[in-house]
Amino acid sequence: MIKGLYETHLFVEKLERSIDFYSKVMGLKLCRFSEERRAAFFWIGKDKQFMLGLWEKPKEEIDTRHFAFECDPEWVLHESVPFLKSHGIHSWNFLQDQKEIPMVFCWMPAISIYFNDPDGHDLEFIGVLPGEPKSDDENRVVSYEEWLEIKDE
Repeated sequence: MIKGLYETHLFVEKLERSIDFYSKVMGLKLCRFSEERRAAFFWIGKDKQFMLGLWEKPKEEIDTRHFAFECDPEWVLHESVPFLKSHGIHSWNFLQDQKEIPMVFCWMPAISIYFNDPDGHDLEFIGVLPGEPKSDDENRVVSYEEWLEIKDE
């Protein structure tokens, strides 16, 4: 019955700042803007495939959220961090190594890197990797190099 997640919505402090971020930095296509409602909507991927809605609210009414953008795993591995750095955006992982490198969630498996939008929402680029999950420890997060060593065990 359910085929996927069609849309998600975020509250933002400054709508125009967020429109710039999601259109110019993230490359999403603005499909609707409502000055009266102080809202903007973007297509993610192909038109009408997935949608992100932004709604302006006072800062004290905004609680941060998390969502992930599906990307090609090779892009996440080789290009995501340079892309973010080129826009002055800091990225992080859960490896606790203080390095801005993508990590692998062994239970999926998927390669991922985290970053924030201008309102502090936790965003993620994620790419599902081929192969079987490693379910020995459902919370296990490793570097891509370590994943290559354990994925065929």
